[in-house]
Amino acid sequence: MPPQPKRIRLIYFVVATLLVVGLVPLVLTGYFLSNRSARELRSAENRYQIQLVQEKASQIEMFAQRYDSMIDGLSIAISQSKNPAVLASAETESQMATYLRENPDLIAISIKPAVGDTLSVFRPGINTADVERMATQATTEKKGDNVWVGTPKRVSNNGTQAITFSKEVRVNGQHAADIVALASTQAISQSIVGINTMTNAELWHAGYPMVFVVDQNGKAVFHPDQQLARSSRPMNDLKIVSEWLEGGSQVQSALVPFTAAFEERSHEMIGAYSTARLGPQQSFGVITMQDEAKALAGVGEMRTQTWFISMAFAVFALGIGLVLSRYMTAPLLRLVAAAKRISEGDFSNRVDTRNMTEVGTLGETFNVMSEKIEDQIANLACAAAENRELFVGTVKALAAAIDGKDKYTRGHSERVSRISVAIGKRMGLDDKELETLRMSALLHDVGKIAIDDAILKKPAALTDAEFEIMKTHPQRGYKIMSQIPAMKDFLPGMYMHHEMVNGKGYPQGLKGDEIPLQAKIVSVADTFDAMTIDRPYQKGMELKAALERIGSFVGTRYEGSVVDALYLACEDGEIANGIVRQMAAIRAAEAAQTEKAAEEVEESDILSLVA
Repeated sequence: MPPQPKRIRLIYFVVATLLVVGLVPLVLTGYFLSNRSARELRSAENRYQIQLVQEKASQIEMFAQRYDSMIDGLSIAISQSKNPAVLASAETESQMATYLRENPDLIAISIKPAVGDTLSVFRPGINTADVERMATQATTEKKGDNVWVGTPKRVSNNGTQAITFSKEVRVNGQHAADIVALASTQAISQSIVGINTMTNAELWHAGYPMVFVVDQNGKAVFHPDQQLARSSRPMNDLKIVSEWLEGGSQVQSALVPFTAAFEERSHEMIGAYSTARLGPQQSFGVITMQDEAKALAGVGEMRTQTWFISMAFAVFALGIGLVLSRYMTAPLLRLVAAAKRISEGDFSNRVDTRNMTEVGTLGETFNVMSEKIEDQIANLACAAAENRELFVGTVKALAAAIDGKDKYTRGHSERVSRISVAIGKRMGLDDKELETLRMSALLHDVGKIAIDDAILKKPAALTDAEFEIMKTHPQRGYKIMSQIPAMKDFLPGMYMHHEMVNGKGYPQGLKGDEIPLQAKIVSVADTFDAMTIDRPYQKGMELKAALERIGSFVGTRYEGSVVDALYLACEDGEIANGIVRQMAAIRAAEAAQTEKAAEEVEESDILSLVA
C-alpha cells in the first residue's frame, strides 16, 4: 500500500495564508520602496554634490572677481589721469589704504612703477620682503592686458596663504607701472572646506564628504587637512582629480563615480568636480567625494526599518491569524470530530452550528444527514434482526421438519444444537462462533431430507446396504446447502460431523486436525443425544453411563478437549437439566419396557444410532 501523503492542518494553512497575504505585499512594497528611495537618494546626493562644487567654485570666482575689479578700477583711474606722477601721489596712496581697510582679506597692495620707487601699503605682520618678492614674480610672469592671478603662496611671518593679483598700468599708451595685490585665502578656504580641521585619515574614517581644491597641477590648495594643504601635495592619484586635470578646461562640472584605496582597502566613491576660473591663465578644481556606502547609509537604515516593521507586522498577523483561524476553524474541527465519531458508529452525535453562516449551514446539513443516517441504521438494524429471526426460524422449521419424520428423533436437532453451544462455551468460543455452531448443529442432519422414509423410519436396525444409503446424508446436505451463500459458515458441521479423529469416519475419512472444531463438537453432541434417548429397538443410556461410553472413544472417534467440555457442561447442570433429566423422567413412566443397560451397546451400534 503506497504511503499516505502528509496532510497539513487547516489552522496552519489559514495562518500561512494570512501571513502570505499580509506580509508578502508589505515586504515587496518595502523592498521596492527602499530600492526606489536608494535611487532617489543617490540622485539627490549627486545633485547635492554637483550643486555643492558649483557653489564653492562660484565663491572662489567671486573672490577673484572682487580683487580683479579692484585692481582694474585702480588701473583705469591711473591710466585716465594721463599723469605718471599720480603713481607716487598721496591721493593714490590714500586710495590704496582705503582698499586695504575695506577688504579684510587684502594683505598688501603695491604699485611698482617702471621708473622710480615702489609704493606699497600692507597690514602689520607682513614681511615686506615677501611682498616685494611676490610683486616682482607677478610682474615677471604677467602676460596680456587682463588681470593676472598667481598661484597661492605662503607669507612667511604668520604662514598665511595668499594669492597674487597683478595688472599692467599704461599712461598715454606707454607702460607706466604694475599694480600687485596680495589677498589672503584664509576666509575663502574656511568657506570652501570648513572651519573644523581634520586629518585626511579622520575624514576617511568618519565617512564625511571631503571637499578640497586643487590647482592646475593637481596640488592641494584648500583642504580640511591643513597639513596636507600646506605641503601642496599632488593628489593626482585620485581618479576624480586626474579626470578634472584632463577635462576641466572643457567641462564646467561633472559627476564621477570611482574607486579609491585607503588603508589597503578599496572603496566605492561618489564624487563631483567643478572648475573655478580665476583668470585667463589660472583655474582651480573644486572637488567633493564621499564613500558611497556611508553616503547611502540611509538606504540601509531604511531597509533595516522595513524588515523590522515587516517582522513586527508578521508577529502581529500571526497572533491575529491564530485567534481568527481558531474562531474560523473551530466549527470545522467540531465537524471533523463528529464525522469521526460517526465513522466509529456513534450516529447520535450532533454539532453546534452557531458560527458563520456558511459553516452553520454546513453544520445543520451535517446534523440532518446524521439524523437520517441514524434513522436508516435503526431501520437496517430492525430489518437485520427480523431477517435473522426469519432465518433462524426457517432453519429451526427445516430441522423440525427433518426430525418430524421419526417420532423417536423429534427434537433431536434442537437438542444437538443446545448441547453443541454448551460445549462451545466451555471451549471459549465467542458469541459469533457460538451462533455459527448453533446453526450448524441445527442443520447437521438436513441431508436426511433426501433419504427414503422407509430407511429413515425403520423401527429395526438397518442392514448394511441401508446403512450405506444413510451414510450419504452428509453429502446430500452439503450439496443442498452449499448453493446458498449464507450457509457457507455452517457447512463444516453439516458435512463433517461423522468424521473420526482416527480417520475411519465418513464421508472423507479425515483425521486429527484436518477436522474442523465445529464438526468435532457437533459429532460429540450428536452422539450424546443419540445415546440418551430411547429408540424402538433400544433404551436410552443414563447420563453417567453415556459420558463413560463417550469418554472411551477419545482418541479414536472424538477430540479429548471436546469431551472434557461436555463433562464440564454436565457437571454445571446445563445439559442434564435441559435434556438428560427430562429423558430420565420419560423413561421412568415407561418402566414396562426392556431394562437392558445402554452401556452394552457396542461401537457398531453407536455408529448406527448417530447415522
